Amino acid sequence: MENFEDENPFENEGIQSTPSSASRVYLSEPSEPPTPSSPPSSSNRPHFPSAGSHRLPQAYKNDYCCMRDQWLHSGDDMEILITDAQKTSVNSTSPYITYVIRSGDASAHHRYSEFESLRLNLSKLYPTLIVPPIPSKQTIGDYAIKQAKAKEDAAMIARRKRMLQTFLNRIARHPILSNEHIFHRFLDGEVSWAEILHAPPISLLPKNILRAPSHNPTDTTSAAAYAALPAPSASHPLRRPDQRFLDSEVFTHKFAAHLSGPLEKVTRRTMKRWSDYAQDHAELGAALNGFSLNESGQLSTAIEKTGQAVDATYMSTTLLLQELEQNWAEPLSEYSQFASIIKKLLAYRHQKHAQYELTQETLEAKREQLEELEKSEREARRLEEALGRGRGGSPQDPQSLSEAHAQDLTEDGEESEPPRLADEQSAYLPPHPGPNPARRRVPGMGFISALTYTLHGMMDVDPETARRNAISKTRETISQLEDALHLSAQDLKYSSSTIQADLDRFQRQKVADLREMAISMARSHRDWCKKNLEAWEEAKKEIAEIPDHPNKTPEDAIAGPNPPSATAINGRRDSTATVNGR
Repeated sequence: MENFEDENPFENEGIQSTPSSASRVYLSEPSEPPTPSSPPSSSNRPHFPSAGSHRLPQAYKNDYCCMRDQWLHSGDDMEILITDAQKTSVNSTSPYITYVIRSGDASAHHRYSEFESLRLNLSKLYPTLIVPPIPSKQTIGDYAIKQAKAKEDAAMIARRKRMLQTFLNRIARHPILSNEHIFHRFLDGEVSWAEILHAPPISLLPKNILRAPSHNPTDTTSAAAYAALPAPSASHPLRRPDQRFLDSEVFTHKFAAHLSGPLEKVTRRTMKRWSDYAQDHAELGAALNGFSLNESGQLSTAIEKTGQAVDATYMSTTLLLQELEQNWAEPLSEYSQFASIIKKLLAYRHQKHAQYELTQETLEAKREQLEELEKSEREARRLEEALGRGRGGSPQDPQSLSEAHAQDLTEDGEESEPPRLADEQSAYLPPHPGPNPARRRVPGMGFISALTYTLHGMMDVDPETARRNAISKTRETISQLEDALHLSAQDLKYSSSTIQADLDRFQRQKVADLREMAISMARSHRDWCKKNLEAWEEAKKEIAEIPDHPNKTPEDAIAGPNPPSATAINGRRDSTATVNGR
């Protein structure tokens, strides 16, 4: 049998695969992957997502499959860019949006459905890896509201550009997915995506990946053994679940509940309030600028400067809103999709575990069935030998026959029914006797009797032959189930170790991304405050140039021998005193 553990994709990260045993596979305590080395830190971090904050150092590679592969693994921190979104109708009867991908000196054009197809096929080719998500489709409500303009929404297209670029860069930084030639051909753009879909390895993918090797679903060398495996549902209960993955499922559900619950709701509400705040300042700035035209002198200048400060607040708030959308809201949405992907990944591993247990139960049941058939075969042979001795030798008395039969039963260990006289007579009768000529046929039963006779002739009514055929088929089934059980055990071990390793990688990526998201939010608020402070400091200077109140006490009066009146406060007269005539 092929030993595919040498193809463990995480072996370059320090994960050691233990050789499996064909006789006994221990599943309750799978080996823990060692902790990888800490990723390199960078003081100057770009905008989300980080270029290398969660990327592990890859092993040296010198066998490149193409130029894109060499570019991706050149050692530099390369970034894939989506430079434009163009409207076209090439090879289509209706217009659509195509995204221009720039990777080094290569350029490719792909529409959203091709990104979706790329991700779907990567998930099938690598069922034990966390394939990054792509932005969600437009909802039915969006199409109902915008109708034909839904695909041309500028905000939606800009959001898709950013998130699709993040999707491509996450694949490029994945230690396994970055080596996939399908991804390289997607970036090259030299071949149409339809041609890639109809070529290996995508064309070799099975309909059900549960009946395919976890390490390589396109491998058909053991297709017959995998065909004997069951395909359980994700809700099938396990007899011996792995506590590590139970804890992972609980944590993932909590993580998804936090993201799709409080965080997402509060983020949407905060974004809406910032948007309303910016809109209010846009209207207020326009009103103040118009009001300044009705005044003159320094007052008009001060009002105009105040309106400009309000406009600066509007622009800085709009910029803050964009940064929060790109560096906070979109990553939260992406990680909410990550949680759903991890749920499916854990469900796949659960199904593989259930597949192993069901195969084990079926194999045990078939072995018990074979024991019963072989026992019946032994009893039939002893009985036939006893009857042969009774017919071929001198007639024995019933007592001697019963003693011989009792001795056979003692050797077998279990008691069976005694031989009957009808069994002796049936051995000399033809297997399919014709109708008794002396018996009168019932009118209208001739056709049914003929049909019954024909069916009996087609059926094998010989119990000995049927029993031996059943034994042969059961042994063949047991042999297939043993091979299938071994493959299922190997798949379960591979799935458990690989999924756990990718979950560990994802955890490191999540920590780095959440840290970067928090720093980005703090930086955005700091910049917003700085810009507003500068604008309002300038407005304050112009406001200070407005002449003092006409009722202000002259400077020389304050400096004279008489102290200022009790109503003077900081060089200004009390407004209430002016109103009251004091």
